[in-house]
Amino acid sequence: MWPDSAQTAELLARARDGDAAAVERLLAGHREALRRMVQLRMDPALARRVDSSDVVQEVLIEANRRLTDYLARPAMPFALWLRSMARDRLIDAHRRHREAARRSLDREQPLAGGDDSSTAALQPGAWLADRELTPAAAALQAEAARRFQEALAQLDETDREVLLMRHFEQLSNQEVATALGLSEAAASMRHLRAIKRLRASIGQAVPEEAGE
Repeated sequence: MWPDSAQTAELLARARDGDAAAVERLLAGHREALRRMVQLRMDPALARRVDSSDVVQEVLIEANRRLTDYLARPAMPFALWLRSMARDRLIDAHRRHREAARRSLDREQPLAGGDDSSTAALQPGAWLADRELTPAAAALQAEAARRFQEALAQLDETDREVLLMRHFEQLSNQEVATALGLSEAAASMRHLRAIKRLRASIGQAVPEEAGE
């Protein structure tokens, strides 16, 4: 999901040397991964009012402003630095639209004929989809995806994040540990525990990472 780390390292080195074109390529190359990361976590009700691309654009503007400081003191990999800013922006967006407003977003309904397919395709559980199924099989699969969504929502925040990062963002255990401020052993244990809890809640097997 995230850009190639070797190419990112090369662009970062060029950015340190003052190459403006490299900075532009660096940020543009991470735009789609950031958008997917935001969409994975955006409440559907919020998504009807806030475009994930707008959130990503704000993150990239902030990243461009803070890039010199990051290059001088890179405390974490570039992708993790970007996603930490995206997560903060997303938390702020949920807080503004759920707490500051005096009404719940959940009461809002999508416009008639509105197409949420781009967001739905990136929701956890979409990996179950198979467009070649018969209508009856597709209905069973949709039910499985719904159960997966509900089971994921029942996990605590850290366990849910571990699963999203490992299985949807395709981050390594080391990257997950860095992003969450955990040791690698603790991140691995959280991942195994989250998998077991998800299985127990769903009542069916979910894919595990090879070589865990």
